[in-house]
Amino acid sequence: MADIIIKNGHILTMELGKEHELREGVVVIEDGIITEVGEKTQETADIVVDAQGGIVMPGLVNTHTHAAMTLFRGYADDLPLSQWLQQHIWPAEAKLTDNDIYKGTLLACLEMIKSGTTCFNDMYFHMDETAKAVEQAGIRAALSYGMIEFGDKDKADAELKAGSRFVQKWHGKADGRITAMYGPHAPNTCSREFLQRVKDKAREDGVKVHIHVLETEAELKEMKEKYGMCSIHMLNNIGFFDSDVVAAHCVWLSDGDIKILAEKGVNISHNPVSNMKLASGIAPVTKLLQNGANVCLGTDGCASNNNLDMFEEMKIAALLQKVSTMDPTALPAKEVLKMATVNGAKALGINAGMIRKGALADLIVVDRNKAHMRPFYDAASHLVYSANGQDVMTSIVNGKLLMQDYEVLCMDEMKIIEQASVAAEDLIQRVNE
Repeated sequence: MADIIIKNGHILTMELGKEHELREGVVVIEDGIITEVGEKTQETADIVVDAQGGIVMPGLVNTHTHAAMTLFRGYADDLPLSQWLQQHIWPAEAKLTDNDIYKGTLLACLEMIKSGTTCFNDMYFHMDETAKAVEQAGIRAALSYGMIEFGDKDKADAELKAGSRFVQKWHGKADGRITAMYGPHAPNTCSREFLQRVKDKAREDGVKVHIHVLETEAELKEMKEKYGMCSIHMLNNIGFFDSDVVAAHCVWLSDGDIKILAEKGVNISHNPVSNMKLASGIAPVTKLLQNGANVCLGTDGCASNNNLDMFEEMKIAALLQKVSTMDPTALPAKEVLKMATVNGAKALGINAGMIRKGALADLIVVDRNKAHMRPFYDAASHLVYSANGQDVMTSIVNGKLLMQDYEVLCMDEMKIIEQASVAAEDLIQRVNE
């Protein structure tokens, strides 16, 4: 007997060569794995999920977040980056406690489960609390302790020790839902020597690396003054780049930079909403894809977004490339949908992003029975341009039902919201004092 059968759905498998075929059928899940995808099944199951004619698709993969920053949602908006960081975000972050991180991350997990994200890639601090929240919520996550050392040797030793301790403690935990990574913050907040040490340690431990790269023009100028070259060339020169690196943002790239990232197999996490809100610039996604780079999608933290809705991220990613290139054919819906599923799973090294036999049972059901989803011509078009996170009916991660027919099953929704609201109020009160 199977664990779950999903019936009465229109399945969007995202399998190579069949990415956008929509077919009626059933999905069978057992022991956290998809065991059957077809028109019908002879199997019976403990749980039968009626998709009610909805779209059964792979869960979305958010490849760059700072989950606990839900506590800063709307806290300091519409400000220049330096003022935003130095006068508001950094002083507030200095007051964060373990409890704040735990409550803020639970709120983020709730928001993601309700809006169709089944896996996220997170970098922050107090990361044990983030991991505990992920373990409790039932979602999947790649987690890294964010390391900053500014060339200070003692701090470098301490930061690498903390990052390594986190990897050793959490990699593969929560029934395999948690993978740990190393998280050097950025090339302009970490020295070249430290970045080399981090990459060597990651290779030794067999884990991936998550880093911010060329988010701003200020970083580009700083790196050229310091090293006589940009972040991409510096990192390439020390052998940092390979397919185990997830590089967030990558906005200020030259054509030569794009070729390096593509040739080295670096995974680029595009964060269009955050980049627009902070006026960081427009990443050359169209060129990256044309050069064969693996580009995926992320939301960044809620302080610079202000939500974790990957459906919104998909739509804005597509529209931003069209207007920036003045080409309406740039980044079509089919391609951006692939970025949010297949490419994201590839970036994080998880057997997900497609609905096929043997893949992890991380999938969602999107409601088609809504005014803004009808009439229905093309699945990719509707999912990218019409749908939003509130259209997700059901979320399954690792073969476990986290939400069914809009009812969250894995946590007390109102309790999580209330606790996070109280934590945020207390935090800002401490900051103001």
